Amino acid sequence: MIWKMRKVYLIHGWGGSSKGGWFDWLGDKLKGRARVKAFDMPNANTPKIDEWTGFLQNKIKTKDIDKQTYFVGHSIGCQTIIRFLEKLPPDAKIGGCAFVAGWFNLTDEAYGSEEDRKIAKPWLETSINFDKVKSHCNNFLAIFSDDDPLVPLSDADLFKEKLNARILIKKKQGHFNEVNEIPEILEFLTK
Repeated sequence: MIWKMRKVYLIHGWGGSSKGGWFDWLGDKLKGRARVKAFDMPNANTPKIDEWTGFLQNKIKTKDIDKQTYFVGHSIGCQTIIRFLEKLPPDAKIGGCAFVAGWFNLTDEAYGSEEDRKIAKPWLETSINFDKVKSHCNNFLAIFSDDDPLVPLSDADLFKEKLNARILIKKKQGHFNEVNEIPEILEFLTK
């Protein structure tokens, strides 16, 4: 049997980019162990569900998705991955997903303006078929911080309930924007 190298797709958050912080660290640590692709999502400051999931559908072909395919998302990137999985054909299966500061709800601090509320509204209100998502993957890790100013810690319970995700709550990591490494993701991707 020929060993296939893992494919790891990194999806940044609202206002983010494919470069910097723990994304760069993870990419460096995975060199020679996985093919890593970090996308710059379109219109990062005004993310839209259809635009972001459509972007992934255009960049990641179904024929390239298999049990060696992994996704890592930050913040709204987590929801983008979940919504992308929801739209896969029934027979598509992936190896796993690691979510960092993912959310289904936001705190009041998350909104810098009324425009931010308008941008977030569809992400908060458009339903997700979690049974479809779980039909493509049964290996989820969701990482939260006990002091995230944007994501209520109670969302950890939702990731557990909706996706049967393994939950990890880290101390004083904020929204993970200033974090340079998350060893638990590396462990998840290389075990």
